[in-house]
Amino acid sequence: MPEKKSAAQQAIGDIAPKLADLTDQVLFGDVWEREGLSPRDRSLVTVTVLIALYRSEQLGFHLKLALENGLSEAELSEAITHLAFYAGWPNAMGAAGQLKAVLASADAGSGSDADQD
Repeated sequence: MPEKKSAAQQAIGDIAPKLADLTDQVLFGDVWEREGLSPRDRSLVTVTVLIALYRSEQLGFHLKLALENGLSEAELSEAITHLAFYAGWPNAMGAAGQLKAVLASADAGSGSDADQD
């Protein structure tokens, strides 16, 4: 049975295999495992930076990870609202749309009847 590929391996492993390896081994294998912050707090920091810098391509993945790491929908929504005043309204609006999509995808995967606009 073939080994399951990481998200980085699936996304860029064919075009940038070393970058995918560094993502897996250094970023998620070392930096995210450091004891100074919990995974939940690392997710909050990461999501807020991605929103502030309008790095929307990575935001969906990290919003999903933030939910898995214990942040609630309400906490993420509040962070996005707060950032509207510090990082810009367009950044917050884009992030809110991405959070909505992540939540809809999670609801669809769990068999929920929630609205999935």
